[in-house]
Amino acid sequence: MQILFRTRHPEAALMRDAVERRVRFAFRRLNALVPRAEVKLEDINGPRGGPDKRCQIALRTDGAGAVVVSSVAKDWRCALDEALASAARHLLRTWRRSTAQRKQLRRDGRASSEPHGTGEYPA
Repeated sequence: MQILFRTRHPEAALMRDAVERRVRFAFRRLNALVPRAEVKLEDINGPRGGPDKRCQIALRTDGAGAVVVSSVAKDWRCALDEALASAARHLLRTWRRSTAQRKQLRRDGRASSEPHGTGEYPA
């Protein structure tokens, strides 16, 4: 998986290794679906404080199209974790839907090729 990390904030730049580890960990089971991830960390309102750290994750996926998720939190790690959780949920939901549809198509294809009256599937 290719991970692109972008930020202009000096504190966020120090998190580069941690961000790459977290992204690889979050998508370890869905690694085949996500060849590229782009993570952008930014401070929305500068030094004024408050929940102003934004993490935006853009995933280029195989089968699910482009997925873009963002999260705003008080610190960088929380924003990153929330965005990763949301992206992983979305990808997993999309993968489950496509798997269920493929199974249904296979089931329907076998049922239509069966002679009428047997009602049994080959083992």
